[in-house]
Amino acid sequence: MNKQTKVVQAGAVNKKDTVIPILIIGSLFFFFGFISWLNSILIPFFKIACELTNLESYLVTFAFYISYLVFSVPASYLLKRVGFRRGMMVGFWIMSVGAFIFIPAALTREYIVFLIGLFSIGAGTALLQTAANPYITILGPRERAAQRLSIMGIFNKVAGIISPLLFAAVVLKATDTELFRQIPLMNEADRAAALDELVRRVIVPYACVGVILIGLGFMIRYSSLPEIDTEHESKEVADANAGKTAVFQFPQLVLGAVAIFLHIGTQIISIDTIISYANSMNIGLLEAKVFPAYTLGATITGYLLGIILIPRFISQLNVLRICTLLGSTLTLLIVFADTEVRFLGHTANISIWFLAMLGIANSLVWPGIWPLALDGLGKYTKVGASILIMGLIANAIMPLVYGHFADVYGNRQAYWVLFPCYLFLVFYAFYGYRLRKWKK
Repeated sequence: MNKQTKVVQAGAVNKKDTVIPILIIGSLFFFFGFISWLNSILIPFFKIACELTNLESYLVTFAFYISYLVFSVPASYLLKRVGFRRGMMVGFWIMSVGAFIFIPAALTREYIVFLIGLFSIGAGTALLQTAANPYITILGPRERAAQRLSIMGIFNKVAGIISPLLFAAVVLKATDTELFRQIPLMNEADRAAALDELVRRVIVPYACVGVILIGLGFMIRYSSLPEIDTEHESKEVADANAGKTAVFQFPQLVLGAVAIFLHIGTQIISIDTIISYANSMNIGLLEAKVFPAYTLGATITGYLLGIILIPRFISQLNVLRICTLLGSTLTLLIVFADTEVRFLGHTANISIWFLAMLGIANSLVWPGIWPLALDGLGKYTKVGASILIMGLIANAIMPLVYGHFADVYGNRQAYWVLFPCYLFLVFYAFYGYRLRKWKK
């Protein structure tokens, strides 16, 4: 560690001194969010370029997010050894390796190689998430942690709005709508040539991304971020649950981990499937590319409302209850509402706008679950937090579940998978969080 590195205790940084670190970590959230949210347009892009089924195309999210399960524990050991800053640096460099893997993948048009690249990018992102989320949480006063996390969420979701649009601007052409119509009608040789040309458009953008990620690693390494000491806890915290022998003896945590998994699943489905759902309404990719931005824009609106309203006008618990009930209602509207409308320049079934509105319903569920799930854990808080983080693997699993039902029953009916998820979230918001021991 550098001699100039400032080491502080968790929560010891005052509000004034957190401004610069918040901006630095916010930029970090923006850049790894930028890469992560590209999946929403990579799914339909690879489906065309690599001639995939719905299920196969959703392996994009599976390959990316399964790395959270594989690398969460190794990441914690790495951070313990090298600290937060160097850990973030390594995370960016791992992501850069994945970006460079896109070059041979595009040259060969091998989907499996793309998936390896996505897995590598996901591994680096998992390390960054493992470092950045607890870092921003414990950077300053505990009572302002939710505020800081909401700010990070805005950085992340703004990147999510920009990245698919920028990808489309760089990789897609105005004439591609006609190309996509002609590809199924081409003979085998012409179709292969057209698809090779299409998929190789990602080479230059991802090569540039790889170089930028290397530079970001150096920037974080030599930034003014203080290193936070998380190795020492007070005796009061250590003895809080002396009678407990295992973290799984806390029902509020176990049920909270399930809630996190299901919440992440509803969020990723609402964003990563909306382009394909628009395609099913005969809305072309060039027009449909903006729909993830609508969902993410709704999510940002939810974050802003949370920052303004909580806790001055409404408690975080009541916001969680409202959001889970809203998600359940919107799911039913997605499945049953059947009116064609013209809105924001698009002519589509109204159900797609209810899908986009899930962004508001999902926005404040994550910050609502965390304090409830970790309440009363004492010395088990760190282990409990790790269990909650592993719920992010829903990003890998739930799109595949949706993709399977979309292949069997159609894109619209497949959204029934959201309903039981929201029902469990309602249960947790109204009752599950209060459980403190398992009943026989």
